[in-house]
Amino acid sequence: MLLSYHLDATHLVVELGEVVDLDNEAAIEREIVRLLPCCGPRTIIVDLHTPLLTARALGLLLRVRGQAEERGVSMAVVAGYDKAREVLSAAGLLRVLRVAPTLPGAEFRNRGCRPEREASRKGKPGDRRSAPPAAGAAQRPLGPYADTSRPRFPGKR
Repeated sequence: MLLSYHLDATHLVVELGEVVDLDNEAAIEREIVRLLPCCGPRTIIVDLHTPLLTARALGLLLRVRGQAEERGVSMAVVAGYDKAREVLSAAGLLRVLRVAPTLPGAEFRNRGCRPEREASRKGKPGDRRSAPPAAGAAQRPLGPYADTSRPRFPGKR
């Protein structure tokens, strides 16, 4: 059903070329999960070959990511279409799913690197970096889900 191939010894690419809907969601999820390696530091890259991402597709990607993490497998997503990236961005999933516009970009993101160099980000307007915490200051939780219960106001911490 899905085309899959090994990019190298550690990267498995699964191409998703159809729109995920109620009729095919379960079959696609079973197929991707079946392809997940059982253990080891491996990576699965889901290559989206469709610009239309439904809510079912987003749910499927998140469930597959969770199952991959349980097996110690990291996951990245290639979204070559602008529309697909816009949907993933609006859903707040660019970082969670390690989305990149190209296959080499997904490999790079999955290594824990950002596609852009850190030096090119310094001094950018709207940069949210802050000074290191003072000695003895309470450490704030880190991560994409940290401190989500508090309302956020621009310019305030």
